[in-house]
Amino acid sequence: MQALIELLAGFIALLAAAALAQFGVDLNTAAHPEREIRRVSDCPEPPSSDALITVRQTNDC
Repeated sequence: MQALIELLAGFIALLAAAALAQFGVDLNTAAHPEREIRRVSDCPEPPSSDALITVRQTNDC
């Protein structure tokens, strides 16, 4: 009798997971969200050719 109850509970859980999966719900979510990686440029933009004063720049970016 106990095995039948556990079988029915497992089947109901399987049906519930399948129904939720149809709507995009994931029951196995990660504990921590994935980190977002952004690439940034450390070097400033080169000055435009219209500049009146030019400054020597090093390429040590």
